[in-house]
This record gives sequence, structure tokens and C-alpha cells, in this order.
Amino acid sequence: MILLETVGTLPIVWFALIAVLWIGFFFLEGFDFGVGMLLPVLGRSEKERRVMINTIGPVWDGNEVWLITAGGAMFAAFPGWYASLFSALYLPLLLVLVGLILRGVAFEYRAKNTATRWRQMLDTFAIVGSFLPSLVFGVGFANFIIGLENDGLLFDGTFLGLFSPFALLGGVLLVVVFLYHGSTFLALKTKGGIHERAEGFAGRIGWPAVALLAIFVACQNIFWPATSGFGDFSLLVWIIGIVSVLALAASVAMTRLGRDGWGFVLGGASIVTLFAGIFLKMYGNLGFAQDEAVAATERLNIITAASSPTTLTIMTWAAVIFVPLVLAYQTWTYWVFSKRISTSNIPDDVQAAV
Repeated sequence: MILLETVGTLPIVWFALIAVLWIGFFFLEGFDFGVGMLLPVLGRSEKERRVMINTIGPVWDGNEVWLITAGGAMFAAFPGWYASLFSALYLPLLLVLVGLILRGVAFEYRAKNTATRWRQMLDTFAIVGSFLPSLVFGVGFANFIIGLENDGLLFDGTFLGLFSPFALLGGVLLVVVFLYHGSTFLALKTKGGIHERAEGFAGRIGWPAVALLAIFVACQNIFWPATSGFGDFSLLVWIIGIVSVLALAASVAMTRLGRDGWGFVLGGASIVTLFAGIFLKMYGNLGFAQDEAVAATERLNIITAASSPTTLTIMTWAAVIFVPLVLAYQTWTYWVFSKRISTSNIPDDVQAAV
């Protein structure tokens, strides 16, 4: 058994920081994905779809930086984890990249041409580009709970083997939760007809999202408890999962009462706690199955995948200096663009830049 005390401080710190980056990405980009998927559902006219896109227009690309930073931090702090994970999941990650590219093209170019077919095509890009990453990330993180098959330090599974019933549940769950998260964001950020439809949609999809989340949390903890040589976190993961379900249920209740701010914050808290529990389950084994027949020093885990102490020390000092600056800038951006908007804020010249 690998003991917790053998890990050292810096790998733990950087695993926690990487978890924070991923969780921040899902909280922020989650409502972006939701808004993208909701374009044909809540946008009844070109102006309304412009309003929806404008709610995330100033922030969507900044939100994606959290994903890039998380990947970069994994590469620098845990090169073994990065190499095994990104090679093992090459096809799923390619789908994520295709989706992100389609979204970027849609948001940047849909206002460059007033032709109806052009905008319909780019709206489709935005929808598909929001749906694909949501589904793939849900399937992927469900597999991290199960534990990816590996042969020592290398992935030893198959692409089709990633699509187990629990993994598909994770994919559907994340799509539904992001749809709810996006609708609460639109309810918070808009006025008029879009606001009313966003609240109504959130009320309808909210309780199915709670049910899916409850099933997911129960399966996660019953079939794959968070116990390993790095510690027994099963009780804590249970508690975090229950908090996630309760937060989402409270969010739905607040949204149905018209308390848009609380609905959005509590829905975001549900996403944060959901992925906090997943990363706690991944602590130590990094989402890979730990074969007891393989020597501890040859398994893919937080010890064998970590960079040298010197590298981690330099990275820590850089993070201490620059992370607060980035957080301050992004907080300022959200404050500047915090007001609600409606179709009255959209000029009649719909060809104007988004």
C-alpha cells in the first residue's frame, strides 16, 4: 500500500490547484455551454439570439483559458499524468477541440454576414460546439471515477470501453446540468421575453437534473467508493455529493420563486461540489485503476507522475504571483458586464459586431 505520507507537499498542492482550475472551468464555461445549446430553444428571433450570445460575448473566451491553464499545469506538474491521459483519450479530446473550434468560429463570425443561411449554419456550430464538450467531459470524468484501465504507466483500455452505462449517465448528466446552469445565467442576465422563457425552462429541466445528479452520486459512492492507499475519503465524498444534490434542488426552488441570483449561485455551487467530490476520488490514483499486481513504483499515481521538486517549487512561486492578478482581472470583467440586457439593447443593424 502507498501511504499518504510518502507523497510530499508540492504534488498535493499542485493536484489541488489543477482541481481548482478544472472546477473553475466547469463553473464558468458550464453556463457558456448551456447558453450555446439553448440558442434554438429560447431564441425566437435574430435579436433574441443576439442577446443570448451577447450575455457571454465578453467572457466566453476568457472562460476557456481555465481549460488551457489546467492542461498546461498538468503538463508541467504531472508530465506522466498528462502524457498518459492525453494519449489515452486522444479521440475524445479531439472531439472537445472540434467543439471548441466550432463555438469560436460561430461567435466570432456569425455577425459578419446578414444572410439567414449563414447565421443558421453558425448557430448550428455553436449548438454542436457546446454539446460535444459537455457530453465528452461528462463521459470522461465518469471514467475517472471508475478508474481508467492501465498497464503500469500506460493506458490499456479501448475507445469503446469508455462508454459504459455509468459513463453515459455522466455525459447525459453534464449536458442537462449545463443546460440548467445556462438557463439560470440567462435568467440572471436578461430582461423581457428571454428572461421569462429562461426561468420557465430552468424550472422544467431543474428537477430532472436533480434526479440525474442524485442517481450519479449514489452510483459513484456505492460502486466506486473513494478508498485507496492514499486515504479513505468515502464518507467525505458521500457528504460532498449529498451537498451537491441539495444545492441543485435549492437552486431549482429559488429559480421557480424568481430568485435568479440565488438560483444561479446555488446551481454553480452544485457543479463545484460535484467536481470537488470527483477530484477527491481521483486523489492519489489520478483517475487510473491501481492494479495491486503492479509494483507501487510502476503505477500511474500522484507520486510516479509528478515533476521534480525544483520544477514544482518554481511553478508554485509563479502561481503565487500571477494567479491573483488573473483572478482580479476576470472578476473586474464580470463586474463591468454585470447588467441585464434585452432586445432593446440590440441595434436594428443586426450586422453590427457581437
